[in-house]
Amino acid sequence: MTAPVSSIRNLGPASDASFARAGIHTAEQLREIGPDAAYEMLLRAGSAPHFIGYYAMVMGLQGRPWNDCKGAEKTALRARFDAIKARIAADKSAPPSGIERILDEIGTGTRR
Repeated sequence: MTAPVSSIRNLGPASDASFARAGIHTAEQLREIGPDAAYEMLLRAGSAPHFIGYYAMVMGLQGRPWNDCKGAEKTALRARFDAIKARIAADKSAPPSGIERILDEIGTGTRR
């Protein structure tokens, strides 16, 4: 039996839709992919980066409450989060996200 992504602690029903857009449909897939690769997939699929969302997912995959992330651990996770965002920003072949995606969809092109 497969469990939805939202069965992971700290992840709610909206997570199911976001992860599905990124091609991740089950909690098992998310665990197998791992938090950093999965979060990168989320961002590449158009989700906006959000540090609390990232570390809540990491904590949830460890079976911990989201607010358990503190001190040096939180600092280390922030560095990982920033590295994920930097990889995507450096990848010019990645599709636009956020307002850039919307501008592209309505045909005005992306900002330069």
